[in-house]
Amino acid sequence: MTKILIVEDDPSIAIGLEDNLKMEGFNLVVACDGEEALEKVKSEKPDLVVLDVMLPKINGLDVCRQLKKQGIKTPIILLSALGQEADKIRGLELGADDYVTKPFSPRELIVRVKAVLRRAGRAMDGKEIYEFGAIKVDFNKYQVIKKGKEIKFTSAELKILKLLLANPGEPVGRHTILADIWSEDVTSRTVDTHIWNIREKLEDDPRDPRHIVTVYRIGYKFVP
Repeated sequence: MTKILIVEDDPSIAIGLEDNLKMEGFNLVVACDGEEALEKVKSEKPDLVVLDVMLPKINGLDVCRQLKKQGIKTPIILLSALGQEADKIRGLELGADDYVTKPFSPRELIVRVKAVLRRAGRAMDGKEIYEFGAIKVDFNKYQVIKKGKEIKFTSAELKILKLLLANPGEPVGRHTILADIWSEDVTSRTVDTHIWNIREKLEDDPRDPRHIVTVYRIGYKFVP
């Protein structure tokens, strides 16, 4: 049974989330602060973490940061009353897989949970190492090497890169990237910004890219 860790300091919200997710057949574990969350990720080994941002002791963003720094690959959905695009991007770039703005309906969260679990499942089943030109990408190690030197990528950049590499030569639309990476909770401009960052890190000339190519009015494609 899929195990989900809910990290929420408001008992009424935590109980509501627990009840609704149990009805969908999930096994639930609950933590009420950031320190307890870090402990339970290690002891309970959940398949997914639903993580509130505003938490006692250690806030949700710092919990997310620490987990990713430790190399823990458990998917994370952030919950927050902060709904500005900059807040969402900050959370996603720290390694969160999705960002849900409060208030939200139980049905919306359940849809997001299932989508993130599907993406995590596909990532585990798919190819994990790609080599092209002077570049090697190892998704097992969250590592990108160019000309023998490691290049740092954010979690969101790696997810976009993997989506493109898994579909060589095929155009991938902006809205497809939004739906697959962020459940369409940010704008297409966010995709363009992340693509530019990827090009700056991978391409010899980001303004005349060789591998991450724009497909006019559609999106982007990977050219080996």
